[in-house]
Amino acid sequence: MADTSDTRNPAQIEADIRRRRETLAETLDEIGVRVHPKTIVGDAKAKVVSNIDHTLGRAYVGVNQAVSQVRAQFVDEEGSPRLERIVPVALVAVGLVGLLAFGARRRKD
Repeated sequence: MADTSDTRNPAQIEADIRRRRETLAETLDEIGVRVHPKTIVGDAKAKVVSNIDHTLGRAYVGVNQAVSQVRAQFVDEEGSPRLERIVPVALVAVGLVGLLAFGARRRKD
């Protein structure tokens, strides 16, 4: 059989009860804050903002990598432009703009 005798005096028992009440009150206060609608809404907003920040961060990294890859096609390691690649792209762009201008002008007539 286990020994269940308590060797504490009444003052020690009262102090223990007081500490337990304070701990219980703190726990109930924490629970009250956690289940309060404003806290729940605030937590939900924070989670959404965190997800958006994470998504935007990933998008930024992806765009940055794409820009770096495109830049590498038109600029060499030393930072000099690669004219053998820029000139054909520029000619195609000028041709497309010319075709669009010609088509718009033709529709007006």
